[in-house]
Amino acid sequence: MFDEGQLYSPVTTGEDGTVEVHLADSHPGLHDPAYRARRSHIAAAAINAPAGTVPVIDYTEDEHRIWRLCQEQLAPKHEKYAHSEFLAAKHRLRLPTDHVPQLDHVSARLRPLTGWGYRAAPGLVPLREFYADLGARTFNSTQYLRHGSEPLYTPEPDIIHEVIGHGNQLASPRFARLTEAAGRASLRLETEDAMKFVADVFWFSMEFGVIKEHGEVKAYGAGILSSFGEMDEFGHMEHRGLDLADMGTLAYDITEYQPVLFCAESLDELDDVVGVFFDTVDDDLALRLRADAATR
Repeated sequence: MFDEGQLYSPVTTGEDGTVEVHLADSHPGLHDPAYRARRSHIAAAAINAPAGTVPVIDYTEDEHRIWRLCQEQLAPKHEKYAHSEFLAAKHRLRLPTDHVPQLDHVSARLRPLTGWGYRAAPGLVPLREFYADLGARTFNSTQYLRHGSEPLYTPEPDIIHEVIGHGNQLASPRFARLTEAAGRASLRLETEDAMKFVADVFWFSMEFGVIKEHGEVKAYGAGILSSFGEMDEFGHMEHRGLDLADMGTLAYDITEYQPVLFCAESLDELDDVVGVFFDTVDDDLALRLRADAATR
């Protein structure tokens, strides 16, 4: 089951207004005081930004270097592993390859394409708030970058995941509509159990979804297409058909490569199964699907 708290380092604000990001014991930046201070500084900028504004981050040359390296290393893997719908969207969005973009600049490119924009988040956004914003075509994104000692790895979503993964995905009208539909679904749900079910279907589609194209399994999920390791491994994992009961209940570990992925036969099937689910799901349907999974 999806657990939003596993994804992000906790952020706290002290009585004196000091913002601090608390990295996990296994985080590569844990013992780097400069990195911890930088993370806290960027989180504070998001927390203290006036309502309706996105803070401008003065990225360092080291941060630009990490972005350049990731763009350079991801590009050939996208050409090899990504579905053509993602590749076409990536071509339309034209993210910079030489510097970390400001979120407002990404929004300015996205809005004419699909009407989407970004909002800065210090870290974890409560599940219902995150999905409600998706329903309004707003994506909450962190602004920090991964630690420089492991530039091709991050234990939590950074701006590379949020923009190179989700930004390129959201430049596709088809994928943007699915993401918006997931957000709108959350507004119909009363129970947390149903909300978790929708989040798990989203995980196995918009985050870790794969799809057949010309006889090959290609990736469209942002979690795969922003991860060097996932792109190398997803073709060797178990691929199941789109089964909503299975997608909404399968246990998984977000810290490991996903051993089971759900593969659509085509973009049309993705719309017909996942899209229709997001468009119509209510508490009763989520309950029935969960009960169906329990009887197998």
